[in-house]
Amino acid sequence: QMALGMLRAFYEAGVRVPEDVSVVGVADIAGSEYFTPPLTTVRQPFAAVGRRCLEVVLGALDGGRPSTTLIPPELVIRASSGPLPSSTPV
Repeated sequence: QMALGMLRAFYEAGVRVPEDVSVVGVADIAGSEYFTPPLTTVRQPFAAVGRRCLEVVLGALDGGRPSTTLIPPELVIRASSGPLPSSTPV
């Protein structure tokens, strides 16, 4: 929700998104695709994370050792992000 607040604050301050600044949210909150501009976000696979947590807990109860698991997020590119202007130093 903070990213959506940033979109509004930038709009009110006359800062153009994504021309002047990019805004990216996390968790793909409901309705973020309907804001102006639609919010680029990182979608977290919460169901997969929950399943893996349950597997680890059940495995530990059976005497297993926990392991590290990478569950990659998905970048959902919408209109609130863009390339740096060519004159911007990096």
